[in-house]
Amino acid sequence: MKRFFSVLITFAVALISFTASAQSVLPSDPEYRIGKLDNGLTYYIRHNETPKGQADFYIAQKVGSILEEDHQRGLAHFLEHMCFNGTENFPDKNLINWCQSVGIKFGVNLNAYTSWDETVYQVMNVPTARESVQDSCLLILHDWADALTLADEEIDAERGVIHQEWRKDYMGEQKVREQLFPVIMPGNKYAERFPIGTMDVIDNFPYQALRDYYETWYRPDQQAVIVVGDIDVDRIENKIREIFGPIEMPENAKPREYVQVEDTPGTIFAIGSDKEIPTAKFELYFKQNVFPDEYKNTDQYQVFDYIMTMINIMLNNRLSEINATPESPFTNAAAYYTDMYMAKTKDALILMGSAKDDDIRPAFGAAYREVLRAQRGGFTMTEYERAKSTYMAMVEQMYNNRNHIENASFVQACVNHFINSEPLLSIELSWQFLQLLCEQIPVEVINQTMAQLITDDNRVAMIFMPEKEGCIIPTGQQMLDLVSSIDAENIEPYKEEIKDEPLIRTLAKAGKIVKERHNKTWDATEWTLSNGAKVIVKPTDLKDDEILFTAHSDGGTNSLDDSYIHDIKFLSYALGRHGLGTYDNMDIRKYLAGKMVSLSYSINENNRSIDGSTTPKDLPALMELIYAAFTDFTLTEEDFKSTKSTYESIIPNQESNPQYVFSKALTNSLYDNQRNHLLTIEDIKASSKENIMHIVSSMTANASDFTFVFVGNIDAETLRPLVETYIASLPSSKKSSVKVKELPGMEVREGTETHIHTMKMETPQTYVYFDRSMELPYTMKNILLAQIAGTVLGNHLISTVREEMGAVYSIGAQGYMNSQGKLNTHIISGFPMKPEMKDEVISFIEEDMKNMETSVTDEEVREAVEYLIKQHNENSESNGYLIDGIYQWLQTGQDLRTDRIKVLNSITATDIRNFMKQLNTAGNWQVVTLEPNDSICGL
Repeated sequence: MKRFFSVLITFAVALISFTASAQSVLPSDPEYRIGKLDNGLTYYIRHNETPKGQADFYIAQKVGSILEEDHQRGLAHFLEHMCFNGTENFPDKNLINWCQSVGIKFGVNLNAYTSWDETVYQVMNVPTARESVQDSCLLILHDWADALTLADEEIDAERGVIHQEWRKDYMGEQKVREQLFPVIMPGNKYAERFPIGTMDVIDNFPYQALRDYYETWYRPDQQAVIVVGDIDVDRIENKIREIFGPIEMPENAKPREYVQVEDTPGTIFAIGSDKEIPTAKFELYFKQNVFPDEYKNTDQYQVFDYIMTMINIMLNNRLSEINATPESPFTNAAAYYTDMYMAKTKDALILMGSAKDDDIRPAFGAAYREVLRAQRGGFTMTEYERAKSTYMAMVEQMYNNRNHIENASFVQACVNHFINSEPLLSIELSWQFLQLLCEQIPVEVINQTMAQLITDDNRVAMIFMPEKEGCIIPTGQQMLDLVSSIDAENIEPYKEEIKDEPLIRTLAKAGKIVKERHNKTWDATEWTLSNGAKVIVKPTDLKDDEILFTAHSDGGTNSLDDSYIHDIKFLSYALGRHGLGTYDNMDIRKYLAGKMVSLSYSINENNRSIDGSTTPKDLPALMELIYAAFTDFTLTEEDFKSTKSTYESIIPNQESNPQYVFSKALTNSLYDNQRNHLLTIEDIKASSKENIMHIVSSMTANASDFTFVFVGNIDAETLRPLVETYIASLPSSKKSSVKVKELPGMEVREGTETHIHTMKMETPQTYVYFDRSMELPYTMKNILLAQIAGTVLGNHLISTVREEMGAVYSIGAQGYMNSQGKLNTHIISGFPMKPEMKDEVISFIEEDMKNMETSVTDEEVREAVEYLIKQHNENSESNGYLIDGIYQWLQTGQDLRTDRIKVLNSITATDIRNFMKQLNTAGNWQVVTLEPNDSICGL
């Protein structure tokens, strides 16, 4: 720990000036009710009303795959699955069935995860109006903790599901990662305990092995019950004591010990390759000792966390600047300080990235050189000030919105406190502390810390390489030689340029609000401007520090002829790195440092919009961006070349990735118009900066085409002069600049077709997609009929294809409607599966959809309706849901929010059966598969 405490000495320099103690213990947020039962079980309870009428119920366990014996590899994760397959109070599949009966959807609200050192179960977004529902959720947590049935037949049924989960992920990078971990962590148990386990164990373990693991490790001293939401804290505490108190702590319990990750001399390179790895990637870990748990609730840890956050921000800003140049050897690179991949006992500064070509060395070298530049030359004062202002703006917004924080944030804080001893500070105290840190910690302290993070020892790196012609797979010695050569370089300190000229080069004369009326549909103020544009202002109190914005107009790229087809396909990619006026993309990011402002373009075939967000304080900055976005869009030569260079390197490398190949096959099979096909190298090469600038400029040339919408904590009188200055002054004309136009081949093909594609796969599996479609009037009821039908079908697929057949790991279905096009009503699904069961699964789906014409029950519909009502109530507490509703109203002329619950409650099983009959009778059934070719399908 010597290095660790030498770093703490540096931290103390910052602490001395504002704290009387070198190690002040910080209090936990008193809004949490924290306790421990006599048997050792911990509990956390907090009342919170965002969203209203809902609560989250969690059980976190300091238990994971690291605790498995060799003959149990994979059983920690297997046990997680079994928690949904029969408990004392919810036998068989009754747990899932009961949850769905009260609007708790499996896989969405009901879920879990297993890692090396932890397993966490969640029952989220529980409706709390009935206390009996709350009590049943506590009973579920109790059964997970101590009352699983673990029936033989259920264990055997789940083996196939786990096998499909392994098959889904065991390809490319993941397969190589499992091979490389024993190299970078020789002899360490972490390298041998990937949670998925081994398929030999999964397929063959005796039932008692799973029960032994459960009895040994699922026990009160390793468990925490967490309940956050719209509940009575005293009542929940009493119920926890009543339900969990009788659980006995085993005598002579096996000690819970944490595996230590060893220090290692020098740099270890582990290099692997696979045919299904699309892009050369690297991960470099500078290993660090962890901050001791016993000190985490002190001011020292707050200083430590702040300094590491600043280092993360500034390193990533530098890497982003390199990536923004056409000469960048990597498509992306990032650095961050966190756990060493999975290990609780070792931290690391991690540097990772992907190469533009098939030689990893230039990309690795450029990123490594940048870390050394920061270590040797430090960060500049202007970088630090920009990082501070960016971070503090984000934290300030969280502080200002502290009365509207969602349950999930408080729950995660409790999980982190229990599992990792992270502090559980109040938002008010955290905000005060961070303000002090920003004032007191100089850049010199940041630089001293950065200098100590990079040493000659304790480095491990993994290199993931494609196996294909022309790919240069380096040796470990070659990588070591590269590191040595960069170490020997005289690396100049970082230099930067920051623009100080105005973002808006010329601001036109302000216009006027010429008409004002009350918009009854949205209970909002509507202004008509002197240039013909309309503005809708909808104040809300849903968040204290949030304003959302959209400017919407009908008409899009369908109005352009096919001479622009390559530009249209590359348009969204180019827009991701645009400039405004004389500012390139990186200049804009620097200009906005310290401001909570975002703005983006969205231009598709039928619509165009400019969308943004801000806070009341930064509203003037958003208005500046809006004006510039309409009047001074630009693509600099360097930004455009950089974007093209990035995607020219990414796309060819995807051809070995089955998921990409399937996506490509899907769009080619379903759509006749090439505008809907995936981006190709030919599209990138043929796209023109001038053409894309022309498209965007023409789409935004006429402000009178647009309706501008502001939703959130916004004062209309404050907004009024800003609207007149920045929106009413935008150029306009009486004639719309963009025509609304329908093009052939832009929607899924009619008729019944099966499209079979094949490719060679290292881990064979079949990818399946189906789409059944028809035409219906676009109404709220029809939209909801599609959603309910998709939900019911999805439940059938889970219970049969996943649970009974064991053919898939994850499956579902979705029903939706488009507001435009002929075949506007769809039920779709897509999933990877066991190849030899493809025909059986597709036949079942076809038959089940046919049977739904007569078999859908009132109970199935009631469960789906219950879930959609709960989801609507939850979403209704967000500005995003509201602005989306206004956006849809502008597109379709229909309010799809106000009477939603009323319409949902009117829908019956007969309605769904009739809907399915119409859908099946329409005769549109498209199936697309990607199947393994020349592979062994028995894995």
